[in-house]
Amino acid sequence: MRNSTRILSNQNGAAGAEMALMLPLLITLMFGTFELGNYFWSEHKVVKSVRDAARFASRQSEFYTPTNCTAGTVSSTVATNIDNIARYGKLSVTVADKPKIFGWTTPVTVSLSCPAIGSYVGIYKGKANVPVVTVTATGVPYPSLFKVLGFTSTGLTLNASSQSAVTGI
Repeated sequence: MRNSTRILSNQNGAAGAEMALMLPLLITLMFGTFELGNYFWSEHKVVKSVRDAARFASRQSEFYTPTNCTAGTVSSTVATNIDNIARYGKLSVTVADKPKIFGWTTPVTVSLSCPAIGSYVGIYKGKANVPVVTVTATGVPYPSLFKVLGFTSTGLTLNASSQSAVTGI
């Protein structure tokens, strides 16, 4: 009886046992944090890419008409250039180039609009119907860190949209 109470009151190895109990939770929390950080970083890359493409599109002379704004379609050459800027970060793309986000194969959409503006006073007064170009990326697949371990992220997609006033060259 005396031996059993001494064994039950022994504290040797208690910290190791507590660590063994907490380790699965800590590892799950740690890897979840890695995955969440990767998701935010991937989303940030898509937002930056679309913003850069909208800035590039705003400087295209095709969209700039000083007399009037006409919303419409974009030529295929300019749309391809804008798509290359968004997905690859450069104009001329080779087969060896990889997109900024792994698996980003869907092209961005480019649209031109002419929103009617109100009457403003002061330094913000200006011409009505200023052309605005919108670049949108939808359905960009999220590349999970742990896809090789069997954790699929097929339902997660990244989306971004950016607008820029057309200034022409």
